[in-house]
Amino acid sequence: MSAFSLAPRSSTPPAPAQRPAASLPAVPGAPRAARDAGAGHGMSLVNLAARQRMLSQRMVLQTVLAARGSDLHLKAARSSLALFKDSQARLVDTPRQLDAASAECIRNAYHGPAGVAATIDAFAQRAETALEHAERQSPRVDDAVARLVEATDGALEALNAATTAFDQVGRAQSETLMKELAGIVASIQTVAREAKVVSFNAQVMAARAGEHGREFAVVANVLSGITHEIDGLSLQAVSLAGRNRSAA
Repeated sequence: MSAFSLAPRSSTPPAPAQRPAASLPAVPGAPRAARDAGAGHGMSLVNLAARQRMLSQRMVLQTVLAARGSDLHLKAARSSLALFKDSQARLVDTPRQLDAASAECIRNAYHGPAGVAATIDAFAQRAETALEHAERQSPRVDDAVARLVEATDGALEALNAATTAFDQVGRAQSETLMKELAGIVASIQTVAREAKVVSFNAQVMAARAGEHGREFAVVANVLSGITHEIDGLSLQAVSLAGRNRSAA
């Protein structure tokens, strides 16, 4: 393995030079990473899984700069690594919150014959090791960072595979929800049709009763208005379900 050459460590952050490689995101400071720490709580599983890819790239670049002597990026890399590990633990734990089929899909993605959990865990451990060497200004930091960089492509492939699994689960759940919604709408429409028949019959009977059926006619008219509202709401629900299915 070729040596991964780094400039000597200094106590001050290096001056900005060239932009990072296109495959890596711009390096954020520690405050941004801290804000991200609470962002995942309202995030969908597939978005949380996808964010791990971005975090892995950020973490590698921050670690490289930390090894060159930037205390700022050392702190930022520590924060990114902590967020990465926390998110990963939440994702791996999700089968306990899913239905049987979805849970099996996620378990296979992480722990099946081609599971990616070991690759992701090894990547995080390499990042931890590199940061420890950078923190101690160890002469082994070059080798540790080189190993981390070499593991990046494999980690990205593993994270992509995990994201695909969560996307499949999300699509399946959305499809199931749409089918359930369609069934509910169909039932509502059936009840509405029956109510229309009752309303029509009531209006006929009220007309035959003349003066004595006036109050009954009022009730029948109200019932007729309600059935029309139900029709409108049913059509809105069908339209919404169609738009959601197209978006998925």
